[in-house]
Amino acid sequence: MRPTMRHSILTALVAVAASTAGPAGAHPHVFAEARLDVVIGADKSVTALRHLWRFDDLFSSTVLVEFDKNGDLKLGPDELEEVSSVVYDSIGEFDYFQIVSANGKPVAMKAPDRLMVNFEDNQLIILFESQPKDRLELDGTVDFGVYDPTFYTAIDFIEDAYMAVEGLPSGCERQVVRPDPDEAIAQNQSSLTEAFFNDPTGNDMSKLFATRLEISCPAQG
Repeated sequence: MRPTMRHSILTALVAVAASTAGPAGAHPHVFAEARLDVVIGADKSVTALRHLWRFDDLFSSTVLVEFDKNGDLKLGPDELEEVSSVVYDSIGEFDYFQIVSANGKPVAMKAPDRLMVNFEDNQLIILFESQPKDRLELDGTVDFGVYDPTFYTAIDFIEDAYMAVEGLPSGCERQVVRPDPDEAIAQNQSSLTEAFFNDPTGNDMSKLFATRLEISCPAQG
């Protein structure tokens, strides 16, 4: 049985049936509103990706119940640190839901040093920063997406402004791309195997459906 994000973000928190479900069960159980800031340096290279995820009330309340060890209906520093550690381990095998590519080729990202976790207005908030493993220059088209390949967690950028660029060089353009699932399947029909349709969570083709930030710059000669 293939683990679904180690049975989603926090196995200990949610009774997950999705790990044994067929394709009809491949749908989100956890929802988060997100913000992504891509930071560009003076040398026209990507220096950091800054992430903020705000989780839905239901999932957040489940986290509170599970990690509120002293029963005071809030999460103290030690309890928040435990949440951070569990989430860090759980999503690490999925590259922290980051999908980065340069001119169609995958870009490897460093793991974040840690996750910062807050609990505000009854919602779990996760923040972290990561960097490319190697120098990533804006040369041609570079794409940034945030997506759970297991389909268990829906990470939603509700406004295009929530995918932002800091230090966009002159001559470069920023665009938010929101793929239509039916169109994505139709356009990639020849490359999608039968295994994808039987279990869309079992491969990396789910990135076709990810909302992404696209930065296009004139290619260097």
